[in-house]
Amino acid sequence: MPEFHQAVYVISVAAELAGVHPQTLRIYERKGLVEPGRTVGGSRRYSDADIEMLRRIQDLTNDGLNLAGVKRVIELEAQLELVRSELASLRDDAERRVDDVHRQYRRDLVPLRQAMVLYESSRKNR
Repeated sequence: MPEFHQAVYVISVAAELAGVHPQTLRIYERKGLVEPGRTVGGSRRYSDADIEMLRRIQDLTNDGLNLAGVKRVIELEAQLELVRSELASLRDDAERRVDDVHRQYRRDLVPLRQAMVLYESSRKNR
C-alpha cells in the first residue's frame, strides 16, 4: 500500500478515482489547485492526498463555487488547520504550565496540624 503522499497514480487513474476527466486535472493544475508529482520523464503522478484534494475540489464546484472560489476556500481551510494546530499546542502548553504551578503549590503547602500549635494556658480563667 503506498504512503498517503506518495505519488503513484497516472493521470487517467487519478481522474477516474476523482470522478473527473483527465483534462480537468490539467486545468486544476494550471489554476494551482493541485500539484502532482512528476516522473523523470515529466509524466504526472498523483498521490492519495491529491485524490482527496480532487474530490474536495469537486465537492466545492458542485456546491456552485468557481475555481477561484475553490482555491480561496482551500487556502482558508489550510490556514484554519494551522491555527487549530497552534491553538491545540498552546492549550497543551498552558495546561502543562498550570499543572507545574499546581505541583509547586502542593510542595509548599503544609498540613494545618503540622503548621499550627494551639496555645493552651495552664491557668484557668477565674
